[in-house]
Amino acid sequence: MSPRSASVNEELRRRSRERLLQAAVELVGEHGFDATTLGDIADRAGSARGLVSYYFPGKRQLVQSAVHRLMHRTLEEALEREPQTEDGRERLARAIDAILGLARDRPVLMRQHMAGLLQAEGFVQCPEQRRLAELLSDTVARYGAQDVTADYPMLRALLMGSVYAALVPGVPMPVPTLRAELFQRYGLDWEMGAPPESEPGPGAGNEDLSRFFATEERPGKP
Repeated sequence: MSPRSASVNEELRRRSRERLLQAAVELVGEHGFDATTLGDIADRAGSARGLVSYYFPGKRQLVQSAVHRLMHRTLEEALEREPQTEDGRERLARAIDAILGLARDRPVLMRQHMAGLLQAEGFVQCPEQRRLAELLSDTVARYGAQDVTADYPMLRALLMGSVYAALVPGVPMPVPTLRAELFQRYGLDWEMGAPPESEPGPGAGNEDLSRFFATEERPGKP
């Protein structure tokens, strides 16, 4: 039997890594970060346990890469769905809705992801994170930003802050309210993207924001 070519080996490694990332998303979403072991992830992926350590230095790095993969795939799907569009404002609306939708639909997974970003390792510089950054940077550029290198980090920070606000235990903010704030900031029409069924009433955003920050700043609040 002739040895496999380098391209075949590379494809096998890519598929193996993809299976581990998908398994991590599924298990952490089902059971949480602490209850999921690297062995569980390897078993779900149908991989040898030693392969996990080969591709990733630890569980937190694996999970962060897995969530970044989920984010960039969700974002890519939203940006390219039918009817396809080159309108920069519509694409930005779709991007905002895609990320906020993950906070709404995958709360356990996204809460664990946000907690992981606050650890000492911070962002994991991996292919999945770079692809997510490329998509968001391109979205900002098509929106018409004059300085993408400055405007992309701002959009990223606003999205991260909105995801956190939607998931913080005890005082979560409604996703439609957070969406309204972001759409107002970027001058987007409510009907763009994938609007929720109900629109926040007048003044709802300010009231919810005041409640959120008042609770956050309360003395003795952990």
